[in-house]
Amino acid sequence: MTPAELNIFSSRLDAVCDEMGLVLRNSAFSPNIRDRLDFSCAVFDADGYLCAQAAHIPVHLGSMAFAMRDIVTRIDWSPGDQVILNDPFLGGTHLPDVTVIAPVFAEGLLRAFVVNRAHHADIGASSPGSMPISSRLEEEGTIIAPIHLLRRGVVVDEVLATVTAGVRNPADAAGDFSAQVAANRAGGERLGRLIAERGVAGFATALVELNDYAERLAGAALDDIPDGEYVYTDYLDDDGQGRVDIPIALRLVIDGSRAEADFSGTAEQVPGNVNCPLAVTAAAVYYVFRCLMPPQTPACFGAFRRIALRAPAGCLLNARKPAAVAAGNVETSTRVVDVVLGALSRAVPDRVPAASHGSMNNLAMGSRQGSDRPWSYYETIGGGMGAGLSGGGLDGVQTHMTNTLNTPVEVLESRYPVQVVAYGLRRGAGGRGRRAGGDGLVREYRFTAPAHVTLLTERRRHAPWGLAGGGPGATGRNLLNGTPLSPKVECTVEPGDRLRIETPGGGGYGDP
Repeated sequence: MTPAELNIFSSRLDAVCDEMGLVLRNSAFSPNIRDRLDFSCAVFDADGYLCAQAAHIPVHLGSMAFAMRDIVTRIDWSPGDQVILNDPFLGGTHLPDVTVIAPVFAEGLLRAFVVNRAHHADIGASSPGSMPISSRLEEEGTIIAPIHLLRRGVVVDEVLATVTAGVRNPADAAGDFSAQVAANRAGGERLGRLIAERGVAGFATALVELNDYAERLAGAALDDIPDGEYVYTDYLDDDGQGRVDIPIALRLVIDGSRAEADFSGTAEQVPGNVNCPLAVTAAAVYYVFRCLMPPQTPACFGAFRRIALRAPAGCLLNARKPAAVAAGNVETSTRVVDVVLGALSRAVPDRVPAASHGSMNNLAMGSRQGSDRPWSYYETIGGGMGAGLSGGGLDGVQTHMTNTLNTPVEVLESRYPVQVVAYGLRRGAGGRGRRAGGDGLVREYRFTAPAHVTLLTERRRHAPWGLAGGGPGATGRNLLNGTPLSPKVECTVEPGDRLRIETPGGGGYGDP
């Protein structure tokens, strides 16, 4: 293929993912998917290797790229099938992220897969939002091992009934699953047309060329990093179960056009829910290196062939079942990014930014058990971006492993018994420097009905670090009626109570 033809082919694969995302967003029932865009879509080849992805959620996409090969070999696929899963130890990330996979057949044989993953604000945990302060996986909701949701185009009713049985609003949950199914059907149709146009052999050849091209670009980017070993350690604040200052240690080896990320010095898995499966760790590592690659690098598995990963089984970043993992996907993945960037800052300091706010600032809330008006809600809150050589950090944004939107105040207040009484920038939270870090956010809620609240937050003890002489960003704060809360906490609130979240700032870059 000529370079122009390869670019067109890559763009058409990307367009399949983009269209899937539009169908999913426009069909979904919940604000979490429709308004916050907490979902991701991708295309894989018949062996489960990533071919293309939309610019959705890095932690979703990188983990799918790592885990899909194992998933697809376990299933007997037929045309019209769709398989659902969320088990973090069988290809998922954490239980609220539910993956739906559909095969694409051409000329009677399996040729590819279309996949989407969406975060469900309720997956059946005892606490609303399904992000509890947990110590075992089963406390976090319904565990779905890979199973057919559709068989030859027909919904398996007992499977759908099982996965919606424990949620507070089964109708909304069923609607969101239907939206995921519809997105895969749209993607499968579009991808089938592309395969038909190119022919089965031409499609397979184009995928090989696309991955080889991505590998060459990735290799050139790694070649630009000086050879050597670079070490860095950063810490999680706590695990919500009494463990504090939990180390994540990296030895990064750059050898020509190859890299190995070795996390052997990291803490063992902990009682709380900041553990994560290896696929989530891989997603964070892949993300950082993808940021160093040229913008035109195709988002396919070839881009990651030269990156090796080591994390001992049973450690925080390669936890064993039934470890709790609800916060591992959202908080630990973010800290892994900081650790990889910290190591790279010792190799290419002019190409790496200071630490960003380092937390998705997770808020889950909803009705208490026994309420006659059950509801469940989840959102993440942005913060300050770390500054770099080329510019200051942005204020009040999501960074690194998520790029979801905020929930519009009008949507939140019209659907739930909550009022947003303050929402703005947290001035002065960014670290000082020649380039200042970005400021965090302030978001304050007033409850108009009794509710149960869970917070999973980080960078409340350990500030986001500055770089090249820049100062750290401010740590975050969580307050209920003015009283400070722990970084990870569950509590009940009454009408009139106020919950205030002040998110961390980003680190500064360069001497002030």
